[in-house]
Amino acid sequence: MAVEPEPTSWALPDPSGADDDLVGVGADLAPGTLVSAYRKGLFPMPIGRRTLGWWSPDPRGILPLDGLRVSKSLRRSCHKFSVTVDRAFPRVVEACADPRRPNGWITREIAAAYCRLHELGWAHSVEVWDDAGDLAGGLYGVAIGGLFAGESMFHHRPDASKVALVGLVTILSREGEIHGDADDRLLDVQWRTPHLATLGVVEVSRDTYLDRLTRAVRLPAPDTLSR
Repeated sequence: MAVEPEPTSWALPDPSGADDDLVGVGADLAPGTLVSAYRKGLFPMPIGRRTLGWWSPDPRGILPLDGLRVSKSLRRSCHKFSVTVDRAFPRVVEACADPRRPNGWITREIAAAYCRLHELGWAHSVEVWDDAGDLAGGLYGVAIGGLFAGESMFHHRPDASKVALVGLVTILSREGEIHGDADDRLLDVQWRTPHLATLGVVEVSRDTYLDRLTRAVRLPAPDTLSR
């Protein structure tokens, strides 16, 4: 079970009715602030080097659990790798934060904040390993009830990040089947990029996202993502 952190001392903005994807600046990255933000439909991303922004995109990218597109080549790749959960969270975050990646945004402070959140049971990683036992790819995000808010993914081998996504969807779908609430579970990917669109990511309005979020966070968290 995740450990509820100390409540945040910040008054985080209400994203409903905001005019822009960026709905607030400032605050901190304490566990209580992060958990409160995700429950409100917000996530942090820096603006430049020193300013912390809080975002709620409109429209929002989500991946319906029954909408993942798995091509024949991706299906073959799934058989080439093994998938684990929470075995190497710091390594996954480190790989996602590699400064050599284009448009990198994960600072040392953000990486440390999510590692703290992982220690409390809120942040999780999905790792993909090759036959040699090397970390080939992965992703990490935040799980609150039936919400999984994806933060970043990486690959060192072709298709490895996609295999991690397939593994995550499998976990979330299985839990939805067990509890009969698959339609209310929510896999958030922030924005729909052309790459994510090929995997089945769709866009919903902010109002729709916030409505679904209210239901999702009340659901039981997947056992595989509970510690």
